[in-house]
Amino acid sequence: RRRAISVSAAVELLLLPPTLCGSAMMRPAAAAAFGPVFTRRLASNGRLLRPVGSIPTTPSPSLFMSSAASSSTESSPSSSQADAAAVEADREARKAARKKKKRAAKAGREARRKFIGMAKAVDRGQWSAVYAPGGDGGDLFRALSGLPDRTRPFTVLGIESSCDDTGAAVVRSDGVILGEALASQGDIHEEWGGVVPNLAMQAHEREIDRVVNDALRAAGMESVEDVDAVGVTVGPGLEICLRVGCNYAREAAARCGKPFVGVHHLEAHILMARLPYDGPEGEGLFVSPATDETHEAHRAVEFPFLALLVSGGHCQLLKCLGIGRYEVMGGTMDDSLGEAFDKTARLLGLPVGGGGGPAVEALARSGNPKALLLPVPMQRRKDCDFSYAGLKTSVRVNAEKMAKEKEVESIDSLSDSDKADIAASFQDVAIKHIEQRLKRAMGILEEEGDGIRSLAVVGGVAANKELRSRLESICENRKDPWKMFVPPPRLCTDQGAMSAWAAIERIMVGSTDQPVGQEVYARYP
Repeated sequence: RRRAISVSAAVELLLLPPTLCGSAMMRPAAAAAFGPVFTRRLASNGRLLRPVGSIPTTPSPSLFMSSAASSSTESSPSSSQADAAAVEADREARKAARKKKKRAAKAGREARRKFIGMAKAVDRGQWSAVYAPGGDGGDLFRALSGLPDRTRPFTVLGIESSCDDTGAAVVRSDGVILGEALASQGDIHEEWGGVVPNLAMQAHEREIDRVVNDALRAAGMESVEDVDAVGVTVGPGLEICLRVGCNYAREAAARCGKPFVGVHHLEAHILMARLPYDGPEGEGLFVSPATDETHEAHRAVEFPFLALLVSGGHCQLLKCLGIGRYEVMGGTMDDSLGEAFDKTARLLGLPVGGGGGPAVEALARSGNPKALLLPVPMQRRKDCDFSYAGLKTSVRVNAEKMAKEKEVESIDSLSDSDKADIAASFQDVAIKHIEQRLKRAMGILEEEGDGIRSLAVVGGVAANKELRSRLESICENRKDPWKMFVPPPRLCTDQGAMSAWAAIERIMVGSTDQPVGQEVYARYP
């Protein structure tokens, strides 16, 4: 229903400049005549907005009223000029916003272009949050939430929820695991062929209280009040999953007044190589003497050392200098080794609920590693970086070719023997890629003369027996032999003990975090 306005308003509409009418921008009084045509007429600040509808070609008869009624609504030239200026200002503002958006998009493309062909998850100044508990110098640790009595062995509750395992453990600072519990989600994600983040989060929420209480009871404790500190994984990982564990640990530490440590997931994997698995009386341990502030500490490997981190989300070679001090010598540019195992398992139709790596490894034992001629990735690049995307594609292409030659409908229809050959061929080349990169990193460190002759193999894929055996052979056959350290298979994968032990290592150097306001990080270089 069109509303009637004065003749002067109608005349005002007709006298608008053609350019203004062409852009469908109207004076408020004139636009009111076509109320249903326009969905928006005025912004909250009085500026004119572009209407959605079009202007009728014939004005409503109700526009023409008696001149007596029009005298009160006459508009002045200055008012028309002001509104035209407002329209122009609005147009310029939108134009400037479009230019700003284009500049930001271009800057983003240029920033990404800088890192093409470089390893992921390496800090080159592009990250807003970087793990550095010791500050820029690496040795300025601060106890933001206090410290337990470190002159005697103390206990830490560790919580892990970075992906699809809800883990908790109570570990004593002399390396003894007093109690632990784990809730795996393999059955939940089996039908989806991989981890579904929201399902993982819901499972963490259901299980975390039970898992923590089970770990405490196994350690002979009643509640969080009985431990000396709390540590929890805060990144990297699936953010919505990390938040479940972090929120639980933050609340528990604040409620009970316990020192709190936000644990870096990758550092936790690395530091598991230092855990004295046979207890403080085990053989070959490095001993750190007692001081006025800390008790005597026993570690399996001494800093500095070289670490090969191979897991479902990461593949890196790191020079480990101390707690919170790591130099990335090489990293993956695309897929990690664990991710390549998972994708190969799905390609072959293997169960991946418990992880694709164990399924491929088991099948590969009965296969021929020379059955497929697969290329070893990046042989022409003389660095320590990794890439598994090309190998993954090559496996799929060769598997499809084999299915065609065997005259079966799909890869899934191949015989178990053929699938075993594919699995063995993939595993052989995947490890060969690791071997080449590792040898190069070893050579670099030997030339530097830092005396590093220790290799720690950590992460979920470190549980692979074929990988362990071949890397052990490399260490033994160096001109100056290296010593290799690998956690027991059950401690290579994600669990609560790694978070507790990493927190212990931080506490021993005098480093804790504030539980209030602790964030989680999906990416955390």
